[in-house]
Amino acid sequence: MADSPRPAPVSFSEFDAVTTPQWQERIARDLKGKDPAALTWQTPDGFAVQPFYHQEALQQLGGSPTPQVRPEAHWRNVPTYSVPALERGRATVERAADALTRGADGAHFVLGHAEGFDVEQLHQRLPLADTYVGYTVRSGAGRLMQRLAALDVSPRGFLVADPVTRHAPDLKAQLDEVRTAIRLSENWPGFRALGLDVAYYGNRGATATQQIAFALSTAAAYLSELPATHLSVETVAAAMHLHVAVGPNYFFEIAKLRALRRLWATLLHAYGLPPEATQSLTIFASTATWSQTTLDPHTNLLRTTTEAMSAVMGGADAVSVGAFDCLFHAPNEFAERLARNLPVLLREEAYLDRVQDPAAGSYYLETLTDQLAREAWALFQKIEAAGGLPAATGLVMQELHASAQAQFRRIANGEQVVVGTNKFQNPNEKFDYNPKRLLRSREFDSTRATYPTEVLRLATALHFERREKKKKRAAMVLLGAHTNQIILESFLQTLPETERLELRAAHPEGTLSVLFSSAEEATLMYATPEQFGRLSRAISHVPIDEPNFIPPALLTADLATMQEAVHVFGFKEFTVQGYSTEDVLARLQGKK
Repeated sequence: MADSPRPAPVSFSEFDAVTTPQWQERIARDLKGKDPAALTWQTPDGFAVQPFYHQEALQQLGGSPTPQVRPEAHWRNVPTYSVPALERGRATVERAADALTRGADGAHFVLGHAEGFDVEQLHQRLPLADTYVGYTVRSGAGRLMQRLAALDVSPRGFLVADPVTRHAPDLKAQLDEVRTAIRLSENWPGFRALGLDVAYYGNRGATATQQIAFALSTAAAYLSELPATHLSVETVAAAMHLHVAVGPNYFFEIAKLRALRRLWATLLHAYGLPPEATQSLTIFASTATWSQTTLDPHTNLLRTTTEAMSAVMGGADAVSVGAFDCLFHAPNEFAERLARNLPVLLREEAYLDRVQDPAAGSYYLETLTDQLAREAWALFQKIEAAGGLPAATGLVMQELHASAQAQFRRIANGEQVVVGTNKFQNPNEKFDYNPKRLLRSREFDSTRATYPTEVLRLATALHFERREKKKKRAAMVLLGAHTNQIILESFLQTLPETERLELRAAHPEGTLSVLFSSAEEATLMYATPEQFGRLSRAISHVPIDEPNFIPPALLTADLATMQEAVHVFGFKEFTVQGYSTEDVLARLQGKK
């Protein structure tokens, strides 16, 4: 911001200045002969982070960058509520209204069916002229905005539809809906009708660099496609808003939001917009579902704490903290209260709303912000060279898939620690939910980082429960695609290094991992998607050629039927030379 005051220099005259060589000498002494370069960290984004930064870091950036300022002085605490497709949302609105009396500053509704949402009751309980309200919809954005306009108020908040990110099949019609939403909101200064769903990528394993680049590519698509008669590029830019997922990588997430704001100015400049146009950008940050776990779930409280702090210190305008048990429990007052109070604590007791851009001037964070911005801009240009979005959607999804698989592998081999899941597990953990019901549920989030590890633990827990009950039935649990190598890597981590090197051999690529469980034994197996689809149709008594059948994650039948189906459809046992399935499962469960 050109008119922002430059930071005043701060000096501590009672301390002698320490030069970079002096710091380096002290580091070398503390390492006792080890090479300081060994502490350099190679990030998932593809660049190196040094173990030490000093004042030269800012000199390399051309001096300390100008601090970033949010459009409004204070950030908001905005809980998120889901409204299923067949509901009008009345009970959910009541929960949100109650939350406003208990520390919340607004509400964000994820609508399964925008047309059925009761906006009249919403306005009665949360007066829209005074309450910050966000809406995320899959379709019907234009119609929802028309219903809000009919209330004859000037709402505050945002709308996220984003058909480009969500690969809408009827993109042309959806873009017309977005145009309608923007036109209807032109005279609502406190509302942003063109929300970009950057969280879609963050919650599927994208790196910080990718999230920034994909956001810029999406924004460029709208800036190029939406302007039309009576709708200028300036109006489209002014309507934009970002919904970003914030993960537990504390400093990277702070830098990610700062780099987004910095590159936003660069993007709008490319479209001929003045610098002041960038100052209206609003960012809604929610804690990531990607990092949530079902194992040792109270650790989610610690994750969301660091994520919310990153969001606030990175410059988010509004923050939404997810409930720690949202993966396996229905909404409940206890979990919602903890989630709602976390930002209240950050604001009222940690005073994290008293400073704009607290990361400004940090040698490390300013350098990290610059590196993320450079890497993201290079990836953005690569996407644009491939035709931009939506034409380059295949490239974007390929990049996203590679990043997610890399994280799965790092978690499997222990390189990336997830507390309570792949390290520091609770061997005596008792689930306060039904693993069988959770695995059957279509709402169980299978896109998360720890899903392959979790589903194996849940499946084996289900097996031991079945063994205790001595049921004369068998179950087959789909562990997921691309998880054979992950299971193998997780198992190898339990072995001495010499054995690990001897046994490292991948199972066939492109197969599905399954756990075949009877009362007597549990066997890891693998099959192609086609094999699993045919077996699940046979077990479910569905015609083999039925195209609309979606195989469930959990299949059950009598033992004889399941054994015959496994034989007929050619499932293979997951074998590691020298170790039986029982040995593999016992080690993965921490029983050996």
